[in-house]
Formats: sequence, structure tokens, C-alpha cells
Amino acid sequence: MKTVTAWIALGANLGDPVAMLGEAFDALADLPDTRLAARSSLYRTAPIDAPGQPDYYNAVASLETALSADTLLDALQDIETRCGRVRAYRNAPRTLDLDLLLYGDEQRESERLTLPHPRMHLRAFVLAPLVELAPALTIPGRGAIGPLLAACADQNIEKLPRS
Repeated sequence: MKTVTAWIALGANLGDPVAMLGEAFDALADLPDTRLAARSSLYRTAPIDAPGQPDYYNAVASLETALSADTLLDALQDIETRCGRVRAYRNAPRTLDLDLLLYGDEQRESERLTLPHPRMHLRAFVLAPLVELAPALTIPGRGAIGPLLAACADQNIEKLPRS
């Protein structure tokens, strides 16, 4: 079975975000035709473009999957729904957010899915966990993640100790 490396961003800021991210990693590991290859540490960040919300807890997962990008996106949205995600408005607080960041080196833009994720290169909460797991990773069309993370130095991010 041919597989591709997919990178997933995880985030939560409602309820017990740390427990929710643990559940999300477990759900990713249980996806069919998929192996959870790596998981980053957890990071705490202030919400972007959403003042007054609780801090977010973020992480990144690497998957080896035989699922298509669209099937994987469906699976991610199903996990979000099972974990109580409600899409009330843009940048609303959430029990769980799973974003498909990269799917191999695929580049596409559609109404449903843009790859690479269109804002990942602007977010320290995505780039820092990526640098932790794959410091030489390059975002197609954007470049190496190290310099992109350096450009986000004004964003507060705290790496949490592994428990």
C-alpha cells in the first residue's frame, strides 16, 4: 500500500484542552490505513485574531497514510465533530481543531481544501512543533520552516514539558 506523509495541526481552548489533544492523538492513531508516525510536544499560545478567549494548546502530528487528502480531511472533521466541535463563527473557541497542513508535496487550492494550509507559514503555533519534529521540512511554495518560524518571533508561544 502506497502511503504519503501528512502533517496535522491540533488545537483546543475549551474544556480540558490537554486531555482533548491526547484524545485527538489517539483518534489519529486509530484512522484506517494510517500510522501515527510522530507527535510533537504541546505548546500554549495566545489566540490570534480572537481577543478575550482562553489560551490555546497546540501540537502537530505526522501521519503515514494511504487515505486520499479528501478522505483524510473527512476523517479529521469527523474526529472534531465527535469531540464536540461547533463552528459558531470564524475563530470561535473550540474543543478541538484539526487542520490538514501538508499532504506530501501536494499543492492545490479548492473551495474545500487548500494545500499547503494557506496560513501555516504565519503561525508560530504550527511552525514551532513542526521544527521540533522535522527541522529540515520545507513548505511547498513557502520555503524552509526555520526562517518562517524566525519571522514569527513576535508571537508568544510556550513549549510545555512532556508529561
